[in-house]
Amino acid sequence: MRACGALILVFAFAAAAGDEGTKKRRPLPDEFGKVIIDNGSSLSGLPAVVFQHWFHRTRYTCRLCHVDLGFAMKAGGTDIKAADNAKGFFCGACHDGRRKSSDRRIFASCDKAKWNEKRAVCVRCHAAGLDVKPEHGFAEVTSALPRGRFGNGVDWEKAEEQGLIKPVDAIEGISIPRRPLAVQKDFALTPKLVQMPEIIFSHQKHTAWNGCELCHPDIFVGVKRGATKYTMVENFQGKYCGACHLNVAFPMLDCQRCHSGNVQ
Repeated sequence: MRACGALILVFAFAAAAGDEGTKKRRPLPDEFGKVIIDNGSSLSGLPAVVFQHWFHRTRYTCRLCHVDLGFAMKAGGTDIKAADNAKGFFCGACHDGRRKSSDRRIFASCDKAKWNEKRAVCVRCHAAGLDVKPEHGFAEVTSALPRGRFGNGVDWEKAEEQGLIKPVDAIEGISIPRRPLAVQKDFALTPKLVQMPEIIFSHQKHTAWNGCELCHPDIFVGVKRGATKYTMVENFQGKYCGACHLNVAFPMLDCQRCHSGNVQ
């Protein structure tokens, strides 16, 4: 019955997920979550930046980047400039040549004036359209992580729960110290579609990556259950749950990851 309900959901909202029903190629595991950042690179004569969410989420929480560092949730929504990075903002908060990750020094953000001098370093980010071999290969980094059915093919929740990855949630000198959150219990949301299993929402799983600030109030205005009204069509349009569960978190094709409760 649950599988039947999941199929109903996929077929009912397939048109909302694509452009006028056009079938899109599903991204490969290492491509899922990839973002092209080109606020000014092309105009400056440099390749656009290729940002890999999968690698950064092995090291950092979503909340750290999208709240403390101020990255917008939409590709192209943050007007990042090289001068900002050089001053320690955005990418430059970590990529300053001094901070460390896993006992390794993080390389500094590129400077256009040093493109010819340090091109091998610059193309680690400015790689759009170039055949660049990454220092950290997808298969190598993710080989020991638990498998997922969609997206990157990795179950990031289990990887964090099992301590296989330990995402950093604060940066000294940038993040404001916060007390541990009082996590609410899981609760069920009843879908409007007949024969669709209930949605089991876990604050604990979401706060491990997002805290509270990432979702409230920009994505979900109210903090009381049921205060924000939304539909699956809106999710597939990139709103509400779809803000993450279309492009970075496990995609909504994996219906049973959310619709895991009793059938209504």
